[in-house]
Amino acid sequence: MLAEGVALPTGESYEAALKEISQTQTLADLDSLRVHWLGRQGILTSAFKKLGELPPDVRKAEGQTLNDAREALESAIASQKAHLEAQDTKRRLARTAIDVTLPGRDAEIGSYHPLTLVQRTIEDWFSRLGFVVASGPEIEDDFHNFEALNIGRDHPARAMHDTFYVSGNELLRTHTSPVQIRALQQWGPPLRILAPGRVYRRDSDLTHTPMFHQVEGLVVDHDISWAHMKSLLSDFLRVFFDDAPAVRFRPSYFPFTEPSAEVDLACFFCRHQGCRICKNSGWIEVLGCGLVHPVVLQTTGVDSQQWSGFAFGMGIERLAMLKYGIRDIRWFYENDQRFLKPSWMNTMVNTEL
Repeated sequence: MLAEGVALPTGESYEAALKEISQTQTLADLDSLRVHWLGRQGILTSAFKKLGELPPDVRKAEGQTLNDAREALESAIASQKAHLEAQDTKRRLARTAIDVTLPGRDAEIGSYHPLTLVQRTIEDWFSRLGFVVASGPEIEDDFHNFEALNIGRDHPARAMHDTFYVSGNELLRTHTSPVQIRALQQWGPPLRILAPGRVYRRDSDLTHTPMFHQVEGLVVDHDISWAHMKSLLSDFLRVFFDDAPAVRFRPSYFPFTEPSAEVDLACFFCRHQGCRICKNSGWIEVLGCGLVHPVVLQTTGVDSQQWSGFAFGMGIERLAMLKYGIRDIRWFYENDQRFLKPSWMNTMVNTEL
């Protein structure tokens, strides 16, 4: 019992506290007892504050008694805390224990990402027709990315808001067309190449990202005509989209081809009736193409009087979105592991993530 003269609530003693501490079942209850006895407003703390009110001849003895009580309580609390923590650890280990006698989990089989599937499909189809897959640097110079492709210095594509410039003359390529220029310079005609790869432009929304993938093709040979190009691309689209709907070639403009066209498919989603996806036109653009401009041939040292050709380009993301019904291009780059499961088409196509 605490010494007489120290003001404590009636009936409370540190011996009773020791017993109560030893009977606590949770760390929260134990901490409440600690605060009750040893906190700023605790019983012992209040008793220490009142020592100054006692006569000097009593103060020393009472102070010693309070110190003994505090040490006993602190020791009891520390001991009970260690005991309760050990029990908690034991229960947690029991809950998370691994039964090594259970059979192992089957390894999960992965799948190709849809962009990889589309690129390989395109490469396989054109390779069977004699096209060679070519590649080039992603950091290009102004000549190969613009000048050799008949893109003048006043062309909007050179603007800073469209192109990522690394330095004065170096940039992240905005298309894979520079691969065509390098192939013409290195190998010369006759030539059939396919140039897939990453390209970069300052754009970001539901259908555009700053980095995306393109596949471009180039054919240069004797007597190449528009009919060759139209037949090739029409056949490809029919195969790729499994007997795709109507295809149309719409006049357009590209600096490196003349004449030029954009190729549209009848909208998959509204069956040519007009919807938000096709902007109520009934058509969806899928690629651009045209006969190689004579200036491009001459810039690469090819005689445009003897040789002619055609070029085309398509976005892999655009084709994948149309083929699999994926609504947002940004889904491809959000590390959603469902894209890597064999059943990804069943769980993600035409759904909102």
